[in-house]
Amino acid sequence: MKDFVKYTLATLCGLFLAGILAFALAILAIAGMMGMENNTPAIQPHSMLRLTLNGILQEDAPEDPFGELFGQSYPVLSQKEVMTAIQAAKTDPDIKGIYLEAQALSGATPAMLQEIRECLNDFKQSGKPIIAYGDFYTQGCYYICSVADKIVLNPQGQLTWCGMSSQPVFYKDLLEKIGVKVQVFKVGSYKSAVEPFTGTEMSDANREQITSYLNDIWQTMLADVSQSRKIPPARLNAYADSMTAFRPAQEMKEMGLVDTLSYMDGVSEMLRKATGKKKGTLPLVSIKDMATTAFNAPKEGEKIAIYYAYGDIVDRKSEWSDHVIDTESTCRELKKLREDPSVKAVVLRVNSGGGSAYASEQIWHEVKLLKATKPVVASMGGMAASGGYYMACAADYIVAEPTTLTGSIGIFGLIPDASQLLTDKLGLHFDVVKTNRHADFGTIARPFNTSEAQIMQNYIQKGYQLFTARVAEGRDIDIHEVQEIAEGRVWTGRQAVRIGLVDTIGNLQAAVAKAAELAQIKKYHTVSSPLPAPWYENLFDNSRKDYLNSTLQETFGTYYVPLTNLVQIRQMSGIQARLPYYPNLTN
Repeated sequence: MKDFVKYTLATLCGLFLAGILAFALAILAIAGMMGMENNTPAIQPHSMLRLTLNGILQEDAPEDPFGELFGQSYPVLSQKEVMTAIQAAKTDPDIKGIYLEAQALSGATPAMLQEIRECLNDFKQSGKPIIAYGDFYTQGCYYICSVADKIVLNPQGQLTWCGMSSQPVFYKDLLEKIGVKVQVFKVGSYKSAVEPFTGTEMSDANREQITSYLNDIWQTMLADVSQSRKIPPARLNAYADSMTAFRPAQEMKEMGLVDTLSYMDGVSEMLRKATGKKKGTLPLVSIKDMATTAFNAPKEGEKIAIYYAYGDIVDRKSEWSDHVIDTESTCRELKKLREDPSVKAVVLRVNSGGGSAYASEQIWHEVKLLKATKPVVASMGGMAASGGYYMACAADYIVAEPTTLTGSIGIFGLIPDASQLLTDKLGLHFDVVKTNRHADFGTIARPFNTSEAQIMQNYIQKGYQLFTARVAEGRDIDIHEVQEIAEGRVWTGRQAVRIGLVDTIGNLQAAVAKAAELAQIKKYHTVSSPLPAPWYENLFDNSRKDYLNSTLQETFGTYYVPLTNLVQIRQMSGIQARLPYYPNLTN
């Protein structure tokens, strides 16, 4: 028996030590892999750049060596890497064309899709072909792929072209079932971010603004596809009404939506022919490798920094914060750019629906200080609304995509009242002794009384007045004109140009060119800010968080954001400058 215990313990110790050794070797292997990634990949002659339209599309994506090593359930596609890779491929003599592989993208706003499409359209000026293939084209992927020289659909495949819709989720009845009410304070008849907590359907004002920007976005998509496919917009609109997704692939060809039908082996032959490579393996270059090649290329000329600000605007990061714009780190990084004499201009790349009004004001102040030392141009991505617009309005110049969602100049506060849950359902009772009238202001034991509610509404009103004053100052517009176009209303980028909230329509490259013009420099290169954190920082926390987030997003699709917002409301600061977005805008 003694020998049995001894050998068992020895075996367990051996397994434990072997596990530690295996883990250490895995870490070293990943570190080696990361070290190799820091080197510029070799691009073989007769290569095709492969852009797989699959996963979560977001402004940028952190390094995830474990995800790359073991595979991700739902990959993250970096908009920054995609744009950089396409631009580099345009001038790289070894890249003979682009292969678009259509699958499914989530988290992609219309403006993000449009920016990729514009970049591909610019690539075509090189004379190199773009070939797209899909077993199933979602509408967003088809919008991107419609720019291709040849669109290929699997003979048994499908193509969705059905128009756009918006379907907000309302939580009011759900919350009341568990004894929770939300006390709302707001300014702006269009500021409808509070509606999911106060009603069960859209207000007339919200329906009006969604109808306006949804139709404007759809008309843009119709015009773009019409130009590429040589199909009149009216006919494309009729196709959308016919629900193409369940019609035979042959009909998609007859309609002119695709050029040919083929299985994957036929597509491989098309790619081989496009590259001129007659034998051997067809080199397909990934977006990450192409982007790395561009990032590591020698830099010449003056430096223009692109500061990427994307995600919710928050006072501070929480444990589960994911891609947020927090006050402390954002202001710190902008201050570094302000004090760096080698940076001649800054492009503030904003992709945010807003968040904390307090944080937005602090970042606005830092942008204003930055503008006093060097030119600042705001480049609006998918969204730059409410708090996102608050940040951008301090810039010297604002550039937006036609389908960017912006404006939403308004303020609101959401204060949950859980007193019914606590007392009626959980049996908790409260009593109080206080020395002054408002000593128990904000207690969880009861909702606000009339006096306290008025205090909150006055505070919200002052926040709104400050917001509109910042816009009036930054845009050099009379305060009364700002108030007429504010009221929390959401505008597309094209609409925002007409009312003076945006200077011009353009992409990130147009914003960089404008920054160079304002800085009076002709030869320049760009650098990204802030620098990504090393992959090994918070390795396990980030892996756990990213895994859960990607799994939830894959499961819930367009409902991911509205459902997580229900959870995050408890983490929000009381006063919000947030876009009434995330209404499940399908494209």
